[in-house]
Amino acid sequence: MIRSIIGKTVIAILGLALTIPAGVSFYRSRRFREPVVLGPSVEKVTKLGDYFDGIRGTINDSNVYLLEGKEPGGSFLILGGTHPEEPAGRLAPWLIVENALVERGRIFVVLTANRSASTVTRPGGAYPPDFVIPTSWGAQKFRMGDRWSNPLDQWPDPEVYLHYPSSQQLAYMDIRNLNRTFPGRPNGTLTEKTGFALCELIRKEGIDVVIDLHEAELQYPVISVIVAHQKGLDLAALASMIISSDDGFAIGVEASPEALRGLSHREIGDHTRAVSLLLEAPEPFLDATRGRTNRELLLTGKDEFVVRAGKHGLLFEKIDEKGWPIDGRVGRHTATIKRIIEVWSESEPDKAVVLAGGVPGFKEVVGNGTGFYLHDPKSVPASRIVHE
Repeated sequence: MIRSIIGKTVIAILGLALTIPAGVSFYRSRRFREPVVLGPSVEKVTKLGDYFDGIRGTINDSNVYLLEGKEPGGSFLILGGTHPEEPAGRLAPWLIVENALVERGRIFVVLTANRSASTVTRPGGAYPPDFVIPTSWGAQKFRMGDRWSNPLDQWPDPEVYLHYPSSQQLAYMDIRNLNRTFPGRPNGTLTEKTGFALCELIRKEGIDVVIDLHEAELQYPVISVIVAHQKGLDLAALASMIISSDDGFAIGVEASPEALRGLSHREIGDHTRAVSLLLEAPEPFLDATRGRTNRELLLTGKDEFVVRAGKHGLLFEKIDEKGWPIDGRVGRHTATIKRIIEVWSESEPDKAVVLAGGVPGFKEVVGNGTGFYLHDPKSVPASRIVHE
């Protein structure tokens, strides 16, 4: 009897010894605040709840950054963090907010479209909770995230998820996947309300072009591409040709499938007047054949097991010992955004958006590193700092 009590006590103490540090880690990760230094063209920062009251005050009441030129023109919306487990999709628009010089038109930027998903990592995935980008002034820490909204914010998942308004049946957990719940609905789940709020932003601000930033595993066929709604196929095709010729990397074009519902490139194009595009860069960190899922893999994109999978013809993108480093992935996104803006402005001069500089291209990000374009929060007044 005494031995049984002692044994149970020891087990309870060991359990607490594991649970308490883990709980503290989860608590800190969920509440970690990432500083954003507002660049020269940021005129104001509003909230997603300003466009739809149903999201106001929730964890997904994300920041909306407005970069505006002195001359009127068109309007772009750049979405980062639709899937926060794809870090280049947040870092690329981060560089735009902190550096872009907008001469004409407006660029709206959401760095963390699904903020809830940025506060958790994939269960069983052994993801690091965060990662660090080195800079000349030190290092900047960023949250790692998941593909789905945090179960703490939206639970339980249904037995069957029927997309609204198409009623198409999708994977049950994708009711927490922002890129499967567009165009959203005002009386839906947190994730559906987030999609609805973003569509309200697009409608109320008269957005012309939406660019949603992502990364994909190399075993996924839609990779290294611009996925375009039919309204944007010509825009994407011309941008792709210029990039592949002049920018030091190749990017293809995929037409948004009309039969697959819930994705931003399909639903935003169907339910608003905006042209909707989605960019995919390669991220070996997400591949099923990967080795250790750690910060090194996240940043270097180097993995011997993914390389072996490529040698056996199991990948849809090439990889060698050089991997797919974060700088190249971020640079692909910034360069593609710049080209899309240029092509749009040439074809729609009355709705042009003109960048006077500041946004680095592919070669600049690869040559200088992502951290070169991040600014020290201590070097600016508190009024020019916002936290994600």
